[in-house]
Amino acid sequence: MMQALSLRCRSALSVLLVTALFAPFGMAQDAPGSTPAQQQGTPDAGPQTDDGPIILKKKKEPAEPPPPAAPEEPRVKNPNNETYSIRVDVPIVNLDVNVILDKTHQFVPGLKQPNFQVIEDGVVQQVQSVRVAQTPITAVMLLEFAANSYYFINDMRNAAVSFFQTLKPDDYIAVVTYDLRTHILTDFTNNKQIVADALRSLVIPGFSDTDVFDALYETLDRISRIEGRKYIILIGTGRDTFSKLTLDKMLAKVKASQDITIFSIGTGAFIREIADSRGGLGGSQRMDYLQAENQLKTFAQMTGGLYFNPLFQGALPDVFHQINDSIRNQYVLTYRPTNTANDGGFRRVKVQLVDNEGHPLRMQDEKGKPLKYSVVARDGYRAKLPVE
Repeated sequence: MMQALSLRCRSALSVLLVTALFAPFGMAQDAPGSTPAQQQGTPDAGPQTDDGPIILKKKKEPAEPPPPAAPEEPRVKNPNNETYSIRVDVPIVNLDVNVILDKTHQFVPGLKQPNFQVIEDGVVQQVQSVRVAQTPITAVMLLEFAANSYYFINDMRNAAVSFFQTLKPDDYIAVVTYDLRTHILTDFTNNKQIVADALRSLVIPGFSDTDVFDALYETLDRISRIEGRKYIILIGTGRDTFSKLTLDKMLAKVKASQDITIFSIGTGAFIREIADSRGGLGGSQRMDYLQAENQLKTFAQMTGGLYFNPLFQGALPDVFHQINDSIRNQYVLTYRPTNTANDGGFRRVKVQLVDNEGHPLRMQDEKGKPLKYSVVARDGYRAKLPVE
């Protein structure tokens, strides 16, 4: 009987094992058909599945097509494949004009465009604009340094130092001396120490000849390659003893020079006055110095500059004060000439002041007394040559 009970127990145990093994698969198959027990919330023994929403990635929209290319411009060919060019030459003349009172040598400010009248070869020109220019200067100190007289050298040195003391930081100065030849002591520089050292070196002269024509011609030729307005401060007696050039060629060179103004200061005036009072200068020697003064004055007048012949050293500050006023404060007139021919000819120009009715302008001081004045400008210019 014990054996039969044991066999029954084993059979029951086997049935339970088989049922436990295959129960999940049977329940999984019955999942689609919901039973009343499941509808009442009976827990399901099968595996859990994710019944959440399905997320789909949004498809990328296709990129916008690029804008269409601009249509090509129509090309028009010249008839017969010929190339045409147009050139219009409209000459413009700029004149540097200075208006100075004769008595005080002061610059006259406040003048307007209607006050200026420009006459070119006898024809009145229409002035386009008038302005006052105050700019740094570019100048050459051309000094006569020859073994002829201590008084001449002393006057030259004093005048050069007086001009040096008026220089400003932006001014460019070159120092050149001449006797039988031309000597460049320093090229253009705005270093005042270099200029001072050059003037300090003028101690022992070489030759006694004073070839002012050759020296001035060479200086004009060199600075003509520099753009803009240039000035030459010529300090000396003006006597020429051994130049290869004649006065006529020198005057032609001065007339042809563009944008260059010469200021000349004579030396030896005091010692010559003493010699004249004592009868020391003969007729021919006196005429020689008078001709030299006239040459210096002509060089200045032809280029719109000024000439001075001071007797005393005390007059030098006033001389260079006037030169500075003339250089740094001047009117710049612009006009279109009626003669537009580019023939290289010389155009003679005259500048004068007029009132509102076209009559000569009259000036007077605070007390109503008339004031005399001078209009300083170069006497003409050379027209351009045609450029092919």
